[in-house]
Parts: sequence; structure tokens; C-alpha cells
Amino acid sequence: MATQYNPPDYYLTDELFSDEHKIIRSSVRDWVNKSVLPIIEDACQKHECPLHLIKEMGELGLFGTFIPEKYGCPGLDHTSYGIIMTELERGDSSIRSTASVQSSLVMYPIFKFGSEEQKQKYLPKLATGEMVGCFGLTEPNHGSDPGNMDTKIEDKGDHYLLNGAKMWITNSSIADIAVVWAKDENGIIRGLIVEKGITGFSAPITKGKWSLRASVTGELVFDNVKIPKENILPNIKGLKGPLMCLNSARYGIAWGAIGAAMDCYDTALRYSKERKQFNKPIASFQLTQKKLAEMLTEITKAQLLTWRMGKLKDENKVFSAQISMAKRNNVNMALNIARESRQILGAMGITGDFPIMRHLMNLESVITYEGTHDIHLLITGFDITGESAFA
Repeated sequence: MATQYNPPDYYLTDELFSDEHKIIRSSVRDWVNKSVLPIIEDACQKHECPLHLIKEMGELGLFGTFIPEKYGCPGLDHTSYGIIMTELERGDSSIRSTASVQSSLVMYPIFKFGSEEQKQKYLPKLATGEMVGCFGLTEPNHGSDPGNMDTKIEDKGDHYLLNGAKMWITNSSIADIAVVWAKDENGIIRGLIVEKGITGFSAPITKGKWSLRASVTGELVFDNVKIPKENILPNIKGLKGPLMCLNSARYGIAWGAIGAAMDCYDTALRYSKERKQFNKPIASFQLTQKKLAEMLTEITKAQLLTWRMGKLKDENKVFSAQISMAKRNNVNMALNIARESRQILGAMGITGDFPIMRHLMNLESVITYEGTHDIHLLITGFDITGESAFA
């Protein structure tokens, strides 16, 4: 059914994009059709990550797209990054998550906060997929409250000593490096690069997931890990650093969720025209049309929201509460559309013959990670009232 995909564009949003944007979208869409869709259902059923796709994404230039060419990256605008995330998540949230972590949570902080030596050492290899990265912020006891993290670094003169643990880490066990956030002796949050294979560093896999089954999730455990001083990110201190990374990731998620929603809608629309009950297609029934019309309305609103957010980000005008609004709205929209699409397909909607249940299970994670649905509501609430609801 992949070749039949007809993405909805009710308000002619294509006219808002440049020819370059459309070429990028077309190339990623073709790759998803060719390399992702034929294998993704089997990968999810088997709870396996198709690792070969990481190299293919690197070859296509899908990592660190907004980072300058001098570091081996494409140097595209942020709208292009959003378009890429939409197409990847149309394939599967796991694939988009892998690319999102690599780009926004690993390459971005190295580019933004790293030394020139760190940028030259890591960014070109991360861009090609030769190296894989992960991002260590969330802890077993601290999800929505990262400022109270327990992971610590201690200055030992010629190195730092790292102790603690991180949880729910995408790419954990396959990563060559981890960008980790920890508190120093003064309680100040610092970013550091931890390389795979260093003594005391382990990354156990989290098994038994019902969501994001085609990506690797696990822990990062640090037991007296010696971190060279040159691995500290020198140009950031405090919680602002990881939150800036999360903003970049949330931006991509807001775009990506639209891809999952469009795939569910397109599948449901096509099915409703083919499935007959009471001697006529179910597309002719009022309640089916209501569902489809509401889906298309919400997708259209999300498309316009992200396009404007992309323009603001390209002009360096976007702020975090705007990104929170888009992430919260779009993921919730996609989850609701996945559920309604499943209803239209009836029992067939739960099978692997169609992508809807896979998208639905994935989105149950996406609505929680990089800031939960309710936390993003409070971020917007704080911005418009000036009153914090967190303390």
C-alpha cells in the first residue's frame, strides 16, 4: 500500500515550500518507500532495530541537516529538517526517533556547545552514520524534573569522575558516544561526551516494549567512569543546555507526528472507499465522513502550524513555548487520528497488514517523551501568565 500513498494537502501548503524543499521531501519519501516500509512491520513484530538504515540515512544526508557543511553536514534550513522528520515518521516513529536523537540531541549540542576540536572529531562521522550517538538526561527518578538529576561529576584534577544512571535512552546500546548531563560539585549542570568502551560505562537494553519496537531503548550506567577533561562541552553551563537540545528535538517531533497522522488518514480514507457494508462503501456513511473530515481538518491545522514555526525558526524568531505548543498539539492530533483510523478499519486495524496500530503504539511514547503532553501545556501556561505551575 506504500506506493498508493496520497498525502493530504487540503490548503495547498505545497505552494508554501521552495523547489528545494520539495526535492528533499521527494527523495526522503522515495527512500522510505524503498527501504523502510518493506521491512518495518517485520522489524516491529520481532522487536528489532534495522541498524542498516542508519548508514543509509547517513548516505542520504539526513543527520545534522541544519549544521554547516564545514562539518560534513548538509547545511540546510530548519524547514528542511522538519520536512525530513515528517517523511521519516510516515515510515515509523522509531526511524524518526533515531534520526532526531542523532541530529537534535547529539550533533546539535556538540555543534552549539562544543569546542572546535570536538566538532571536527565527532560531527563528520555522526553525519555519515559511521558513528551513532545518544543523549543522557532522563533518570530513573527524574523525568519531567531534570534539574534535580542525581548523576554527578567530580573534578579529580586531570579528569572527571562520573557516577549515576540515565533511563529511557534511544540508541543507548548501539551508540559510540553519549552526550550526558551531570551536576558538578557546585550543583551546576554540565554536558560531557562519554565514549563507548570506557571502563565503568554500560548500556543495558530495555526489553518488552509495546511501543517504538524498531528502535533501541536502554539505560546508561556510570560507575566511577573517568572522563577526560577535553570531553566536557566548554560553552554551556546549567539546565539551559539540555533544554535547548530538547527544543530542537521537539521542533522535529512536531513535524514528524504529522507524517504518522497523514499515513493513518490516507490508509483509512482508501480503506473506507474499498470496504463495503450494507451493499455500499463505508465511506458513504455519515459517521465515517465525519471522522475523515475531522482528521483532515486537524492535519491541515497542524501543517499550517508547523510551516509557520519553521519560518520563525529559520528567521531565529521562534521561542520554546511556541515549540511546546506545536509538539503538544501535533502529537495529540496524530494519536487521535490513529485511534479514529483504527475504528474505520475495524478489526483489520489491529493487524500488521496496515500501519495504523503500529503508529498508534508508537505515538503513545511520542506524546510522553521530550516533555509530556501536560508539561507542554504548563510551559505554554507559564509563558502566557508569567506564573509558574511547576513549584
